[in-house]
Amino acid sequence: MSGDVAIQDLTPQHPKIASPDHEVLDLIRNRWSPRAFDGSRDVPRDELLRLFEAARWAPSSGNEQPWRFIVVERGRSPETFAALLAAMTGRNPIWAAAVPVLTLVAVRTTWEKNQTPNRHAWYDAGQASAFLVIQATALGLSVRQLEGFDHARAAEICEVPAPFETAVMMAIGYAGDPDSLAVDVHREAERKPRSRRPLSEFVFEGRWLTPLA
Repeated sequence: MSGDVAIQDLTPQHPKIASPDHEVLDLIRNRWSPRAFDGSRDVPRDELLRLFEAARWAPSSGNEQPWRFIVVERGRSPETFAALLAAMTGRNPIWAAAVPVLTLVAVRTTWEKNQTPNRHAWYDAGQASAFLVIQATALGLSVRQLEGFDHARAAEICEVPAPFETAVMMAIGYAGDPDSLAVDVHREAERKPRSRRPLSEFVFEGRWLTPLA
């Protein structure tokens, strides 16, 4: 890795470092989605801009770039931040209150050129989000993406117009101490090793359900 990269400071024994069956980049091994965030650390504006610059260069069908990001910093926009927090469902508001940055991801579902449905839009927005998350990991930042929120309310709060639809909300900041989490299951999840399906269950050779040798 170059000297510019500051991967999350995880020890080799950290439960969230992936144990892949095949060699992958350390950025991928170290990427994970915490609920515990360090509420005392803001994200510098220049680092935030680097995240969205990474998303900018993601591939998209016809170079449509159908993604939009609405950034709400707790310190700069406390009222909007509180409103988005209140729009979350389940236990999300409990841990998300410490997050320094919330970002609402919206997707344009029609082509700009002719307003017909763009069936690639969600896929493309997912690629942009993945680029952003990898860049965040390189900078020592953490991102947790959540779908548990009132989409209509969030769109109203951030004034998202049609034909855009809200996709997910991103919590962006520096990972914190799991003991800071108020909910037992959240603390347990923070310390639980990551796991994934084996390649044989989703990579096929030539025909469905024939694992790639």
